[in-house]
Amino acid sequence: MRHDVTLRVNGVVQEHTVWSRQLLVHHLRETLGLTGTHVGCDTSNCGACTVLLDGVAVKSCTVFTVAADGGEVLTVEGLAQDGELTPVQEGFRQCHGLQCGYCTPGMVVSATGLLLDRPDPTGEEIREGLEGNLCRCTGYQMIVESVRWAAEHGGPGAAAEAHRSRAEAGAP
Repeated sequence: MRHDVTLRVNGVVQEHTVWSRQLLVHHLRETLGLTGTHVGCDTSNCGACTVLLDGVAVKSCTVFTVAADGGEVLTVEGLAQDGELTPVQEGFRQCHGLQCGYCTPGMVVSATGLLLDRPDPTGEEIREGLEGNLCRCTGYQMIVESVRWAAEHGGPGAAAEAHRSRAEAGAP
């Protein structure tokens, strides 16, 4: 069965007809061409598909597109504005929080969600906030340092704060 859905993705209203069982990750990648949201495991264990949905970090491989109808979605592509990296993105660059880069979009979006909720997290809170994201390349310490750097240099970024405000206001 097919359904008409309306989502605001990275600030832009998108209207599409989707299959009932289409996962949000596939809608983002295949319909909208937002391939920064990665499919890593197909079992919701890795976190590579993490997006912000109505201000909350979720694994988009666990959400049906129809369930997100009317929602506000922010992907890694929507974080930077006018070519300027967010503090989280810059933190990953400054502190070498990435290796191969496959997990990075999910880590960055999860860290952004964490900083929306906790502007000044402790190291333990950062680890807890990222525990649903797996990285096969690092020992995670540089990722924690990247998030700490971001917290000290501006937090989640303007696009994430605007996303959260729209989600809280229930804006279409």
